[in-house]
Amino acid sequence: MEENLKQEPTDIIKIALFGPECTGKTTLAKQLASAFDTAWIPEFARNYLQKKWNTSKEKCKFDDLLPIAVGQINEENKGLKNANKFLFCDTNVLLTKVFATINYNQKNDILDKVALKHKYDLFFLTDIDVPWEKEDLRDRQPENREIILSVFEKELIDSKKPYIKLSGDIATRFENAVKIIRDLEKAKLLGFNSFDFIKIYNKKISLDVVKNQFDKLKNGIPKINLDRPAVVSDGILKISEEEAIYHSNYFDSKKQNLKLKKFVPASGAASRMFKFLSEFVNDFKLGEESVNAYINRKHDKNLPIFLVAKEKFPFYEAVLKTTKEVFQDYQNWSQDTKNYGFIKILLASKHFDFANKPKGILPFHKYENHTATAIEEHLTECVFYASSNQKSFLHFTVSEEHQHDFEKIINTKKSKLEINNNLKITVDYSYQNKSTDVIALDLNNKPFRDADDNIVFRPGGHGALIENLNNLNADIIFIKNIDNVIQNHIETIALYKKALAGILVQNQEIIFNYLKILNSEIISNEIISEIVAFLKSKLCVTVIEDFSKYTKESKIEYLSILLNRPIRVCGMVKNEGEPGGGPFWVLSKKGTIFLQIVETSQVDITNENQNKILVKATHFNPVDIVCGVKNYKGQNFDLTKFVNYNTGFIVEKHKNGKPLKAYELPGLWNGAMAKWLTIFVEVPLITFNPVKTVNDLLKPAHQSVE
Repeated sequence: MEENLKQEPTDIIKIALFGPECTGKTTLAKQLASAFDTAWIPEFARNYLQKKWNTSKEKCKFDDLLPIAVGQINEENKGLKNANKFLFCDTNVLLTKVFATINYNQKNDILDKVALKHKYDLFFLTDIDVPWEKEDLRDRQPENREIILSVFEKELIDSKKPYIKLSGDIATRFENAVKIIRDLEKAKLLGFNSFDFIKIYNKKISLDVVKNQFDKLKNGIPKINLDRPAVVSDGILKISEEEAIYHSNYFDSKKQNLKLKKFVPASGAASRMFKFLSEFVNDFKLGEESVNAYINRKHDKNLPIFLVAKEKFPFYEAVLKTTKEVFQDYQNWSQDTKNYGFIKILLASKHFDFANKPKGILPFHKYENHTATAIEEHLTECVFYASSNQKSFLHFTVSEEHQHDFEKIINTKKSKLEINNNLKITVDYSYQNKSTDVIALDLNNKPFRDADDNIVFRPGGHGALIENLNNLNADIIFIKNIDNVIQNHIETIALYKKALAGILVQNQEIIFNYLKILNSEIISNEIISEIVAFLKSKLCVTVIEDFSKYTKESKIEYLSILLNRPIRVCGMVKNEGEPGGGPFWVLSKKGTIFLQIVETSQVDITNENQNKILVKATHFNPVDIVCGVKNYKGQNFDLTKFVNYNTGFIVEKHKNGKPLKAYELPGLWNGAMAKWLTIFVEVPLITFNPVKTVNDLLKPAHQSVE
């Protein structure tokens, strides 16, 4: 009998409709067959049981199920000859197996074995949210349809079948099913199997986006064409302290009419911050070598600094206390063993686990009566520059599993700040959207697979946060990284933050006024010339060479497009060797030159001319950005429309010892803001105090002033 239940081999994509009685399977199978101009296989049991009813008025019995399954497979195999790329099956042996369990509480070993063996490219699980229809073979609606549906879904899961649940009315189901099937076909062409497709579908990632990532990983990403570095008086505005005070005061005079928000990317773990300590714990041969021998063997320049100055770290006392509690004979140890034990407790998962926690919740600064995390310092900064009308709004992007840790710190610190400053601080959070994850390929440009043969996705990088930024409701948004905080000189930080905001507001007022004029009925040639001059002198935007040949209407349209964009004012510090991006004039394919923040990886350093331009950079991007994200009508821009999707990064990593490569989205302040209006302003180096390694906490900006 089992021989009669074999599926014929085929390249046809087979879709199985699967679900309880009267859930629209037949209707959908007919619709899909018509839409894809192919065959569909009706439910064999319907005619079989109807004949039985007409002959003997008997309903289905358990012994009928095996011949029904044989008949169904025969019809399916015959239908392959008439199928055009797709075959839609109204039912299948797996459904018959479930029917046996629900209606007879019995099993048939042959049915069970065959149901597991049979393969379909996709199952559509039909939901129960369609009306029940009475007929001869089902004259009574079953109770607990929800429970019956759950039995069907559990069977798909237990049998490891690729499935998608279809809900909604008939039209909605059909529309969704057509799109899913077309995407499944695209996925197959890209080398994905059905389970890969389900993973992509559940992440809500478009197959067109995945294909685009494939193309970039296979063909590479064009390098940025540098024209020259942006320098003071040529792309970078230099302001004196007096001018900074003026711009800051201007912002203060306008902010009561503005909703302000501070945006802090904070989801990354602190693994790099403690990398050299993790390497020490893993590689140091305690009892076989001294710490000095390890330092010499590894040429480690960071560890001796950490050990000599460890008492200055804000977490020193807490870690030391725990180390002594865990190791009862600590006092009798050699200094090398004490140092090893201290670092091990610092990193151990059941103790401090600092390398696996987000930077935001780690102790950064030690004050006389308390230790402050980076989160607390960002809260404090809100008071100084990101508040108006006794209100301040702070937004963190976090990983979902760490939000509670952030909330715990916020809840213990916020109220005191609010009381002391007569201010209401609202803190909210968002996660990096899973739909922005990117596919990983192996070095043969095939989907990278883990030990369980699953495809691998990686986070899309900080460029994915343009969607989080896009969802914020504010007039002015301050962007600052979680680790760029300071223990002292907060007044200086606030002065230049507000100065950047003041420069933005002043330019934005002029831009809005020009846009209103361009949308009016009477526009003189003098005004057009004035706008062109403003674009060049204040926004570093030069109109195209043929602009003078345009008609007046075309000039107005062109200028409106140039002006009606989000605007950012970016603080730039003098380059003192810190890794990261910098400000440059970039040449586009269309021949236009514009300002952009460029990372070293975006430049072809094998090109001698490009490398010369790169090394001549005088300034560095500290991620000190103030954004205007509303248009002159007070509406939010759709920031995703101002991304240069032809940029981005290809990164090479390892997973489980195997190399992989993945595409990272255009960086938040690189390609994701490439089409914004951009103003670069030189700010003092004291405004830039990142904590890239734990030893950075020893720098003066992170130590209390004696």
